[in-house]
Amino acid sequence: MSAAATDWGGGGLAYLTGLPDGPADFSRAPVLSRAHQVAAAIGARLRVDADAVVLLSGRAALLGLRRAGQVSPGGATRLLAARDGYCALTLSRADDLAAVPALLQVDDVAGDPWPALRCWAAGRATAEIVERAALLDIPAAALGEARPAAERIQPTAPGGAPRSPRGLLVADLSSMWAGPLCGQLLARAGATVVKVESPRRPDGTRAGNRAFFDWMNHGKLCYGIDFDRDADQLRELLTVSDIVIEGSRPAALRRRGLGPADIAPRPGRIWLQITAFDDDRPGFGDDAAVGGGLVGTSAAGPVFCGDAIADPLTGLHAALAVAESLGRGGGELIRLSMAGVAAGYAALGTEPPTSDAPVSPPAPPPPSGPASALGADNAAVRHLVSQRRCLSC
Repeated sequence: MSAAATDWGGGGLAYLTGLPDGPADFSRAPVLSRAHQVAAAIGARLRVDADAVVLLSGRAALLGLRRAGQVSPGGATRLLAARDGYCALTLSRADDLAAVPALLQVDDVAGDPWPALRCWAAGRATAEIVERAALLDIPAAALGEARPAAERIQPTAPGGAPRSPRGLLVADLSSMWAGPLCGQLLARAGATVVKVESPRRPDGTRAGNRAFFDWMNHGKLCYGIDFDRDADQLRELLTVSDIVIEGSRPAALRRRGLGPADIAPRPGRIWLQITAFDDDRPGFGDDAAVGGGLVGTSAAGPVFCGDAIADPLTGLHAALAVAESLGRGGGELIRLSMAGVAAGYAALGTEPPTSDAPVSPPAPPPPSGPASALGADNAAVRHLVSQRRCLSC
């Protein structure tokens, strides 16, 4: 057995990949080998401990997830056979479920929507499925639609001397996993990270497993602000921030006049945009991984690889991209798509799908302190912004 297969099996990734009643799948073992390299580069640049095994499988351990074949371990995403291939569809939000009748062009869907969706998808091309889902804001992707894509970097402001994250101010507007992981690694490296959320639409992981939310967001200042009513206050925070992490679709901030081109330049500022795909479609870690072609193999066809694996992989690459930008002096807009990152890992090639290597369940991350309540640090953030405004006068 190869070292990569042993690592994949021992790290909990094989446990999460394959059919629920079949053998664990080792075909994507090279993914973890590459993730170790990225984590090591982050550790060298940021002086933090980034354990790729824990970062890729820790959520599954906290939530008690296991492999489920063509159903994602988290349960919200399914692989559907279409007329010309496979696609992934995610129904994780109430709005997604409410849009299913419109997707199927029927009056109502009673009970479990997935049988009707499987029948509907079987007679259609993947491009048609994805296009129609996008019109209804339902996350969807055709298997392998994305190509490998490194981060795209655009100079936006004067750079400066190379610097470390210590003492820098980070505005983390992201949610879920990829962006918050990047912010968490920067916080561990000594940055002051402000987690920005709207009370009307907080980070969805707040309502989920608390241990996972705490793992990603402990040590951050939690700032609750209405993006529409309090846009001027948010603009002030972005103006004085050294790093901005944006995890929504870019148009969401642009239409509020809060995009990177709308905020007054700051020497050395790094603006990181994380999207699911290169366009403005919604997406999550499981469907983005499928879009990148990062799936396992089984006798029944493609299966999900790990747990929402495009999320933590992108979080790692985002943190490394920010660290490298700091080394260049910053002043850059960095764009990353989860599907593009996943496609890069899919292109690494595969190992034999079966192995004699032991298969262990994922191990949970070390216990972390609790994250702050939504808006608990508003006064501290406003004071910090005021101080920074005075220093720049």
